[in-house]
Amino acid sequence: MAGERTYPVLPCADLDDALAFYVALGFTVSFQQRRPYPCAVVELDDIAIHLFTIDGFDPATSYGSAIITVAEPGERHDAFKAGLRERFGKVPIKGIPRLLPPRRKAGTATGFSIVDVGGNWLRFYREGSSEDDPTERRSGLGRVIDVAARQGDSRGDDAQAIVVLDAGLIRHPDAPPIEKFEALLYRAELKARTGADTASDLAAASALLTEHELGAEAEQALTVAAETARS
Repeated sequence: MAGERTYPVLPCADLDDALAFYVALGFTVSFQQRRPYPCAVVELDDIAIHLFTIDGFDPATSYGSAIITVAEPGERHDAFKAGLRERFGKVPIKGIPRLLPPRRKAGTATGFSIVDVGGNWLRFYREGSSEDDPTERRSGLGRVIDVAARQGDSRGDDAQAIVVLDAGLIRHPDAPPIEKFEALLYRAELKARTGADTASDLAAASALLTEHELGAEAEQALTVAAETARS
């Protein structure tokens, strides 16, 4: 029936911290209570999320998750990024909370993930996109990058994503320069999340950018990657 809605119910350790985070993303608080137990509802357009507290809850142990389909993930991501930067002075890219860049993911099409202060994963995907469609699938090193993103950005296993990229770069030495560039930047991002040194990956990506004249969009991507590594 038309008008029916589903509310993900996600845990948090502190309701005020959770509400501040979601308000920074652009959500409004449509309901909240403190007794007999703290809980709230936050809404953004047609997205509604119910939050509740658990005494002694550790966000690092959360299994909370929600899949949200949107018309344009990139626009939603830009809005979230701007809100977080305005509220907190920076965009968190590692730890809890964090906002991950939009990226293709093998098996789950195009989108991005955000981990809230409760350690819950909100997975945003473009409505109607699916890698079940053969035309959505890449091959070679591009496919490797998509598989790595499934590990790093969907499952949160950054170390395994690095392993996948390392193997792919060895297996596809003749990949197009733009795909090597993309792989190096993603590996640098993953290393930044784990606290590893990113200098060699960024230097190699910079060399590819110059040698093959990859263009303004690639130059901007390198700038963002370097800023991410410093954050």
